[in-house]
Amino acid sequence: MAKDIKLNSSEWCDVVFEGKNKNYGAYKLRQSSSKRHIAAFLVILAFAIFVSALPSLITAVKNLTQGQAGPMEDTFELSNIPVEEIPEENKIKQETAPPPPPLKTTVQFVPPKITKDEDVKDDQQMKAQDEILETKVQVSVADIKGTSDKGVDIAELREHKVIVEEKPVEEKPFVTVEQMPTFPGGEVEMQKFIGNNLKYPVVAQESGIQGRVTIRFVVSKTGAIEDVTVMRGIDSSCDKEAVRVVKSMPRWNPGKQNGLSVPVYFTLPIVFKLKQ
Repeated sequence: MAKDIKLNSSEWCDVVFEGKNKNYGAYKLRQSSSKRHIAAFLVILAFAIFVSALPSLITAVKNLTQGQAGPMEDTFELSNIPVEEIPEENKIKQETAPPPPPLKTTVQFVPPKITKDEDVKDDQQMKAQDEILETKVQVSVADIKGTSDKGVDIAELREHKVIVEEKPVEEKPFVTVEQMPTFPGGEVEMQKFIGNNLKYPVVAQESGIQGRVTIRFVVSKTGAIEDVTVMRGIDSSCDKEAVRVVKSMPRWNPGKQNGLSVPVYFTLPIVFKLKQ
């Protein structure tokens, strides 16, 4: 009867490699396969035990740390903190506005004006001439029922009133934007406009002066030309003529940033060239 041989024994390895080259790597791998399997199993088992015990270890470390810190025994009563009194000179005093001056009793004088009856408001109806002449009350810009003849005329208050307006925030022009400003009709129409309106100064022609005048200006958010300046000139007469042509341009299509019209700097060269 044949002898039973275990598959993981070295005898089974000899049977498989009987008559073969045992120096081949596969023979050694098969001999040590059982040891490697056991080692891998032990590593996986140890890792599984560590993972399962990890929450308990974390809890134990937290309890140990809290035990070392100890409870907070010192307490402070905020209600017993003394409040320092503010010195009198440091207190902010509330100023009260003076009462308005008494007004004189006045009758409004409405200048004659031809208009439709339905457009005339009650306070704009013209007084009768007899009423104006016979009244002993001062004639002014509005009907006022005052309390004293020694008061102030409403016209004087309006004349000397001070209006406090918020200064508008000056919006600085952009140098480059998503959509640059353009001349109506594009580059071709702009060159045609310059050619039709530019007048070569006679003094510059007689002196043989020619070249390029570089003009910088601002195209406002409404498309108007503003702040025209000469960046590089060739002659005072040519410079003035270039500025004049730029200022005479129609409104441009304004530049846009994030979909909104904004002021943008624009540089434009204007060439003066003598005919050969």
